[in-house]
Amino acid sequence: MRTTCIAILLLSAVFFSCKTDKKDIVEKIGQKEPWMLGFEKTKVNPILIADSSYVFTDPITNKQVQWQKADVFNPAAIVKNDTVFMLFRAEDNPKAILGGRTSRIGLAYSADGINFTKYQYPVLFPEKDAFEQWDYPGGDEDPRVVELPDGSYLMMYTSWNKDIARLSSATSTDLKNWTKQGPVFEQAHGGKFLNSWSKSGSVVTELVDGRLKAKKINGKYQMYWGELFVNLAQSEDGIDWDPLLDEKGELVHVFEPTLNEFDSHLTEPGPPALYTENGILLLYNGKNIDGEEGASTKVPKGTYCGGQVLFDKNDPSKFLARLETPFICPSLPHEISGQYEAGTTFIEGLVYFKDKWFLYYGTADSMVGLAVKE
Repeated sequence: MRTTCIAILLLSAVFFSCKTDKKDIVEKIGQKEPWMLGFEKTKVNPILIADSSYVFTDPITNKQVQWQKADVFNPAAIVKNDTVFMLFRAEDNPKAILGGRTSRIGLAYSADGINFTKYQYPVLFPEKDAFEQWDYPGGDEDPRVVELPDGSYLMMYTSWNKDIARLSSATSTDLKNWTKQGPVFEQAHGGKFLNSWSKSGSVVTELVDGRLKAKKINGKYQMYWGELFVNLAQSEDGIDWDPLLDEKGELVHVFEPTLNEFDSHLTEPGPPALYTENGILLLYNGKNIDGEEGASTKVPKGTYCGGQVLFDKNDPSKFLARLETPFICPSLPHEISGQYEAGTTFIEGLVYFKDKWFLYYGTADSMVGLAVKE
């Protein structure tokens, strides 16, 4: 999402909020924050829902599974051959409690970015392989995908064995066939962070010839990651990553929650970050504390809204600015019902398509929604 087009798009940004008048926000914030992106939810929403008719044979149990019977949500997206491809998280068992299902990643495609056709079988899922110890029984969750300079694809996803969440990666040349590469911090610092909780890898990308591609800064790929707070990691190949540490060998918090605001509980990276003339723009998921102290009164407790934060383009660890008001929040019926009734607009997929920005998000851990920036 970038180059010369981005400056024009950012300066003309339209803002979306749940509780504040949009026109007032544009007048108050739009000119002061030329780095932000703004979106409008589409009239067609949700754009992807669960479907129990999709069945495949689970390689671990050797049983037929309705792999997207319960929910489809938290999608990644990428453009290839004038088509938007979506990688979405699907869950199988609607009777299981939140977090108790097995997740698999499916693939869908669309010529207009709105109406998607799903492939019959998941493209990434737990198998009887070297990665089963990390992937099963919780499954493979919450993908983010980027195109590498050589035209291949890199997916970041969460391996969930119902014990520890591990940020993992997979590579592909066609988006259908994926090779798992394992936890991204397996080798870093002698394996110090292999058994630490890690999620949500947002690799820095740049708009090149109309497509987003992973960009190296200072000779290395950069990735914002984390859940409660945002950390930074670097990699030469996109497979093995080194998290940024302080002098004591602890993870550096390059961005943290803000008490009494919409992101008072956590700041979790969203879609791939954008390298722009103004800096590196990270769209993130902010959660309001579900408690009495430190929560915002502007959004319901426990709600996930989308925020934006800017980092220095030459030093990705250097925080520059934070958008004080969330740009997207749950407001439609399906966004405040389903698996996560506190309300969720969980942003994960972002593409530049047909001269527009398309932002794909999960709704209440149950469906896929869409917002567009003209």
